[in-house]
Amino acid sequence: MSDWPKVRLHVVTGKGGTGKSTVAAALALALATSGKNVLLCEVEGRQGIARMFDVDPLPYEERRIAKGAPDRDGRAGQVHALHIDPESALLEYLAMYYKLGRAGKALDRFGVIDFATTIAPGVRDVLLTGKVYEAVQRPRRSDKGRKGAAITYDAVVLDAPPTGRIGQFLGVNSELAGLAKVGPIKSQADKVMELLRSPRTAVHLVTILEEMPVQETSDGIAELRDAGLPVGGVVVNLVRPRALSTHALALVRDDEVDPTGIASDLKRAKVDVDAALVASLIDEARDHAVRRQLEDDQRVLVNAEDVPVYELPRLAAGIDRGALIDLALLLREQGMA
Repeated sequence: MSDWPKVRLHVVTGKGGTGKSTVAAALALALATSGKNVLLCEVEGRQGIARMFDVDPLPYEERRIAKGAPDRDGRAGQVHALHIDPESALLEYLAMYYKLGRAGKALDRFGVIDFATTIAPGVRDVLLTGKVYEAVQRPRRSDKGRKGAAITYDAVVLDAPPTGRIGQFLGVNSELAGLAKVGPIKSQADKVMELLRSPRTAVHLVTILEEMPVQETSDGIAELRDAGLPVGGVVVNLVRPRALSTHALALVRDDEVDPTGIASDLKRAKVDVDAALVASLIDEARDHAVRRQLEDDQRVLVNAEDVPVYELPRLAAGIDRGALIDLALLLREQGMA
């Protein structure tokens, strides 16, 4: 944790259904404190950022969408967002390196760009990560306040593809091995890999306390380490509240609770409760206790990965901007930002 202030790129991945996009958004809000600028990027084309922040669909340009979670003095930075799609990224790439300009747009009309990014997924990923690389590497200019000047960010958060594809997505060099051995796109891939493997990057994995997501998280950590990519932390999301004490959970799980005795005690206390209702409630408590035991078993496996672990609760009211701020504050309190 001591070297995390150096991190400027936070990559967030996780199995589908674990809430990785929610965690990425909360992390961006947590990082945007005390006047800091944070860029939140998405690359999967789902416009999830726009839905979570209740804004119009994001274009292929950086747009301010929110203030960050306030610090102790009430100061908050800015969160900008960027929706990166491979077609727009390729058009920008062609204009930058090959000066195609309008010719590039003509290729788009003929479907050449869609064809190229489909048959060569390695090229597609280089284009997506290349745009993130540009935002991370953007130098601090004396004219950043000038109208039209690019914004300099203190951190970039990437809502990345799921763990099943994260190694391929971040391993842009290996994906390009048979496609481009020289030239601008190979040079860009080399620069991206240098950033991704540096202490300036941390790849965080999001899971829930279920067997398959935890196993996929473990596999993802191993794959990242094998590829020389820096693992940040694991965020255990959607944690259920502990409604019963450890002792009570053990009693009900081991069938050491007598529904008849409880019903009699309630009657003596002049509480009119049907014995069948008491038995039904005990059955629900037993299901809860079994579920908690399974979750505790999975938590042990997560903790065994020897990386920082953070927990976020399941929010009954769902996710909106206020909920994201609450989650951001929890991440800050646990030391993730």
